[in-house]
Amino acid sequence: MSELLFLVLAVLTVTAATSVVAVANPVHSALGLVATLFLLSIFFVALDAQLVAVLQVIVYAGAIVVLFLFVIMLLNLQGERRVTGGMGLVAAAIAGALAFTAFLVTLLARAATAPAATLPPGFGETRALAERLFTAHLLAFELTSLLLLVAVVGAVALSRR
Repeated sequence: MSELLFLVLAVLTVTAATSVVAVANPVHSALGLVATLFLLSIFFVALDAQLVAVLQVIVYAGAIVVLFLFVIMLLNLQGERRVTGGMGLVAAAIAGALAFTAFLVTLLARAATAPAATLPPGFGETRALAERLFTAHLLAFELTSLLLLVAVVGAVALSRR
């Protein structure tokens, strides 16, 4: 991925993610989440992880955000009033931001000196994922599907009451 495309996508993703927590309207916040998830899926496509990109769009941008919007509409949430906490709240926010910045700088400094990781051929391909999922992790996969089946049956039973 070219550096310019990466920078543009990174700025758009950070802007959309910031809008999730910065806007007062919950519906606008959910739309910012959709934009963030779609932009992240573009990163996955650029990294040759098409399956992960498709799953990102279908599961998160599709199902989870629709669930969020359904709950928002069902609860009839309105924008929250601003909290006025005075100087103590501002000082706590600045201290938290400085601590996070120090952590991020330390993490990036360590990452810059670490040797580059090489991925094995075929890493992230759908076939390799399916082979691993249905051989080494078959029991966990089947138990997860059984748990989801029980959850769906329970939801149907509760909705009929």
